[in-house]
Amino acid sequence: MRSLRQCLLGLSLTVLLPLGVAGCAQGVVTTTQQQDLVDRSTLALQEMLGSSQSKDLVGTLRSARAVIICPQVFKAGVVIGGSGGSCVLMGRAAAGSWSDPAFYSLGSGSFGPQIGVQDAELMIMIMNDRALTAVMNDRFKLGGDASFSAASIGAGVGGATTTAMRADIVTFAKTRGLYAGASIEGSVLSADPKGNAAYYGKPYSAPEVAVQMLANNPGANPLRQTLSTYGG
Repeated sequence: MRSLRQCLLGLSLTVLLPLGVAGCAQGVVTTTQQQDLVDRSTLALQEMLGSSQSKDLVGTLRSARAVIICPQVFKAGVVIGGSGGSCVLMGRAAAGSWSDPAFYSLGSGSFGPQIGVQDAELMIMIMNDRALTAVMNDRFKLGGDASFSAASIGAGVGGATTTAMRADIVTFAKTRGLYAGASIEGSVLSADPKGNAAYYGKPYSAPEVAVQMLANNPGANPLRQTLSTYGG
């Protein structure tokens, strides 16, 4: 019989290797892949906003300058761990409407006592222009800049909306699975210009999509509508 360590190591590799291959591959990104991410982001958003913590979540979203949605972030490891996933970033205009999505990837790694596998739906709310400008750099390390305050919304967090209103970046994660050991901090958000080019037919930058709102793909309308419905 295989040991627990062997089973978890095999499962960790099964989860992490595709992420590594995706991160290193130089192949062409297809519109179908990006539309799948947009559709999964819509479903994840609807699921998170319908959770038991949705009151605080919706209240914070209504004040957000932008939002990042990662419909499936994997975290796995035995001693050596890592996490990763694909995300979309959407900005809010002054009139309240939401942009089409700019594409991003999220990844991190760690070393130390840890064991398990977990996946999560992640929502990162960016509360002001200063934080949005920093996030839209090519690579932004979450928690890596002490000048930006952060807060999280989750079960048992009292006064979450008040806390979030004072933060630059607010996160909410809906997790499944079990993970024991060192937490993974310092996840890096990286812009995905190939994803933008594939989805819009032009090499738009993240600011051109999320701030200037130059790009449009009707396939993102359900996601924009969901944000408009809940995010005001």
